[in-house]
Amino acid sequence: MTPKLEMRTSQALVMTPQLMQAIKLLQLSNVDLVAHVETELERNPLLVRDESDERGPGEGNEAADRGDASSDAASSDTSSDGGPDSGSDSDGPDLDTAPLADALTSGADANVSDLDADFGSVYAEDGPSDSPAPVSDPGALAGSSWSQVSGRGGSADDFDLDAVLGAEKSMQDHLADQLVLAVSDPAERMIGQYLIDMIDEAGYLTGDVETMAEQLGTDPETVERVLAVVQSFDPSGIGARSLAECLALQLKERDRLDPAMKALVDNLEILARRDFSALRRICGVDEEDLVDMIGEIRALNPKPGNAFGAAVVQTVVPDVIVRPSSSGGWAIELNTETLPKVLVDQTYYTTVSRAAVDDKAKTYLSDCLQTANWLVKSLDQRARTILKVSTEIVRQQDGFLANGVAYLKPLNLRTVAEAINMHESTVSRVTSNKYMATPRGIFELKYFFTSAIASAEGGEAHSAEAVRHQIRRLIDAENPEAILSDDTIVKMLRDSGVDIARRTVAKYRESMRIPSSVQRRREKRALQHGAA
Repeated sequence: MTPKLEMRTSQALVMTPQLMQAIKLLQLSNVDLVAHVETELERNPLLVRDESDERGPGEGNEAADRGDASSDAASSDTSSDGGPDSGSDSDGPDLDTAPLADALTSGADANVSDLDADFGSVYAEDGPSDSPAPVSDPGALAGSSWSQVSGRGGSADDFDLDAVLGAEKSMQDHLADQLVLAVSDPAERMIGQYLIDMIDEAGYLTGDVETMAEQLGTDPETVERVLAVVQSFDPSGIGARSLAECLALQLKERDRLDPAMKALVDNLEILARRDFSALRRICGVDEEDLVDMIGEIRALNPKPGNAFGAAVVQTVVPDVIVRPSSSGGWAIELNTETLPKVLVDQTYYTTVSRAAVDDKAKTYLSDCLQTANWLVKSLDQRARTILKVSTEIVRQQDGFLANGVAYLKPLNLRTVAEAINMHESTVSRVTSNKYMATPRGIFELKYFFTSAIASAEGGEAHSAEAVRHQIRRLIDAENPEAILSDDTIVKMLRDSGVDIARRTVAKYRESMRIPSSVQRRREKRALQHGAA
């Protein structure tokens, strides 16, 4: 046992900050990538947005004015490897209108002095006599009186009718306008406004009446009475606490809430099971009347609040675009609209580094330059990797693109990784939150990876998604007098060369929200009798 020095050679994977950044960029979606690049542009003074493609012929280039900028690493070839990146528009400056709002609402001279303006310039044509009288009832702030109190415009010429008509009214504002006309008592109006604020986007009341009554300092009977008034507002069914109550409110407005319909609404779980014989017994009607009642239920709106469109739907923007090629194959290119393009301003770095005198400033500039170069390189590598993986997916799923989902082949990450000499984890990150636009629609890249189902004849395996499509096609084409059971579907699939178990057929059928054979038989017979 003696101390000694030894020299050994070994290999180890070190997760440097640059490597971690490259991995992070690879799995980001196009929206998250743009947000990340915007953050880096604000933090790093050596990064500039490439706006050369967005400027007109008479406009200058900011990056060119500040110096040469390297753009080779951020571009790609559209002919075979992908499309060039494109920059994104910068937002305009935000105007701070808080001082102006304070001055207009308070009328104090001290606040107006902060605006560097006098009353003569703010109120060009209005005199002191135009000020509105005090309003004691908050509910009266509607229509023209509200425009006067808010201080928006003093003359009729300043009134913007297009802006008022084009403004989208929210559900709460729509209900509040009706509350002013329906309720005159200030206490009940306050309770009604509280109930309106507790209505979610779908139009349902969230919260318990007893709890709300305790918070408002009143009795539950008063809250119930005001709630009944709110539930009579437009749209019909608003403010309901359950689906059954929502449907009952709409039927009551149509004068169709008779005892039989009330019994049907109270037993929606039986209707969901399609147990029509039990419903006929509970409602006390024959089969023809039951079919008519179910048709009326289906015509109702289960989510009346959705008519106002409060929720913003995010449109899926594809990362890769696949088009038929004139040579008979497929042309694959990156969507340049989703790729942010940034440049490294080398001239600005040279100018600033010459003026830096202390070591701290030089170290900061060196780190910024290294980070900027690595970001540009990572963006270019990300684009090339996405294009490489997408090209292999298109090559593997050529039958799907040409003939439809029935020809979708089973595919896993390992197959693609081995074909392009990459690791499975890299392929997994590339296919996360990435979309491909094809002639058959927009699909997530993970859609093309499906499990394999063995062939009954020992041939090529079948894709699970193709088998699902085949099951749906068989059920859609079934005869109402001869409903296909799961066992029958298994036999038909095996006759077509698909070796599948009954439990797998049941699992695929339930994932597509297709009811069982018993429920389908009841529903189709009821529809036949209703049509007759």
